[in-house]
Amino acid sequence: MYSRYLKMNIKDIQAKTLVRIIDDDEDLRESAEMMLSYAGWNVSTYPDAVSFLTQDSPSFPGCTVVDIRMPGMSGPELQAEMLRRAISLPIIILTGHANVDLAVMTLKAGAFDFLQKPVDEIVLLETISKACEDSLRRSLGLMTDQELKKRFNALSAREKDVAKLIADGLTTKAIAERLGISDWTVYEHRSEIYKKLGTKNVKDLLASNKEIELC
Repeated sequence: MYSRYLKMNIKDIQAKTLVRIIDDDEDLRESAEMMLSYAGWNVSTYPDAVSFLTQDSPSFPGCTVVDIRMPGMSGPELQAEMLRRAISLPIIILTGHANVDLAVMTLKAGAFDFLQKPVDEIVLLETISKACEDSLRRSLGLMTDQELKKRFNALSAREKDVAKLIADGLTTKAIAERLGISDWTVYEHRSEIYKKLGTKNVKDLLASNKEIELC
C-alpha cells in the first residue's frame, strides 16, 4: 500500500485537533490558552487531572500539556491512568528544573516530550504541532513521523543512497550511473524502498521530514 504517508499542513492539523492544558496554575492556563488560540489552535483547559479524565473526550485527536506537579493526581500518575484507560493522546510534560529526572522517567514511560518552565513559546508551539499531527495521523490510520523514521532506519545503506537520489529528482539511469550499478539493480532498490516506506512519493516525504537523516 503506497498511500499511508500524506503531507499535512498546519491549518488542517489545527482544525482537526484539540490541545488540552492540564495545570493547577490558573494564570498559566489562561495565558497558554490565549497564546495557543491566537496561534490558531483549539484549546481546552483543566485545573487538575480528574477534571480532564471526567470532562474530556479523549477520542478526539490532539495532545495534552500536563504539569508534572499538581495537587491530587500528578502528571506521571495521570500518564499512568491514561495508559490504563488506553487513552492514546500524546502527553507533553511541563517541569521545573528540580523535576528533570522525573520528567525523563515520563519519556521512558511513553510521554511525547517534556519542556522545562519557563517554556519558550516557539518551542511549545513546535512541540504541540508535532504531537497533534502524530495524534491526527494515528486517528486516520496514517503513518506517523515516528513510524516513518523507524522505517527509514530499516533501509540498507545502499537503499538510503538510492532514496536520497530519488528525492533529488534523479532518473533511474542517472542513479545507476552515479552509484555504478545497473538500471535493474536500481529498479530493485526502488521497489524495496517503496515497500519499506509505504509510499512512492519519496521526494515529498523527505521534504516534509527534515529530521530524517539518509546520509
